[in-house]
Amino acid sequence: MRRAGRALALAGLLVAVLSACGGPAGAEDGGGTVTLRVGATGWKREEALLKFAHLDDTPYRVRWSLFQGGDKQLEAVRAGALDVASSSEIPPVFAAADGRPNFKVVAVQRGTTVNQEVIAPKGSDITSMAQLKGMRVGYVKNTTAHYFLYELLKQAGLGWDDITAAPLEPDKALAALNGGSIDAFAGYGNAIIAARQQGARTIGSGKDILSGNFLWTSSDDTLGSAAEREALADLLARLDEAYAYVRDGHEKQFAKVVAAATHQPVDQALEEFRAGEAQRKTEVRVVTAQATASEQKVADAFRELGALGQPLTVSTFWTDRLSSPLRKALSS
Repeated sequence: MRRAGRALALAGLLVAVLSACGGPAGAEDGGGTVTLRVGATGWKREEALLKFAHLDDTPYRVRWSLFQGGDKQLEAVRAGALDVASSSEIPPVFAAADGRPNFKVVAVQRGTTVNQEVIAPKGSDITSMAQLKGMRVGYVKNTTAHYFLYELLKQAGLGWDDITAAPLEPDKALAALNGGSIDAFAGYGNAIIAARQQGARTIGSGKDILSGNFLWTSSDDTLGSAAEREALADLLARLDEAYAYVRDGHEKQFAKVVAAATHQPVDQALEEFRAGEAQRKTEVRVVTAQATASEQKVADAFRELGALGQPLTVSTFWTDRLSSPLRKALSS
């Protein structure tokens, strides 16, 4: 693979950087090897993707940890338990709301926004967002679901106070939906796939509301280490290459990996992957002013909703410090 030669060069660079620093940096094991603690949501898609594309032979260690949402990943970063988080635009807004973020957004992954939906359970008479007035609606707080539910309600002529909003984790929300304790649910990913398999009906979609910007966020400690910056840039470039590898005639094989992890038919997983990539190719890019402005729009919407106590300037936790090594890694 074209990144094999670069892996050797990166390995040499990491050794040189560590030697210059006089010893291990923050996220290194006792042997001096850089270790990145990286978050994943839903299932360890990125880890499986790198293995599938034969790009998991990194000259540094990656410890993937699974979380139910990007908000939980950012909490782990804030607590020092995670080095790198992946999320939509929403979780960093709330993680930085106290004015003391110890992290920075360092890269943007453009991706699909399919399977971001408001659903009603099997047998429900609810067929539209307008019918949610007075209803109890579950949603995943401080995530894309929170945002697109608010925007879809506005489009239907409703406000947040027109529903009884019930913040729930995805697994608990499905049980509540099937048990009748909520009338609808705003969620994403595996939860939506599972609900549809159980007969749920889509009554609203965030597909065209969400920007498709998914953010890679690094702790300040990780960003402060030259060796860890190089490793992170390489990891993100490998993910970009891995998605290109899947698109290059390997969709069916990767669909089998996805289907096994999400417990859905292979044909369905293949259809969803192709639909997602047709909507927007998954690609890793450096931070831009446009991407920063997109998240600012989200933060302003949550301020309008009353979910943020004070205005937030998101550019204070964005940085281009990873951009130079990431551009180099993406082009190699």
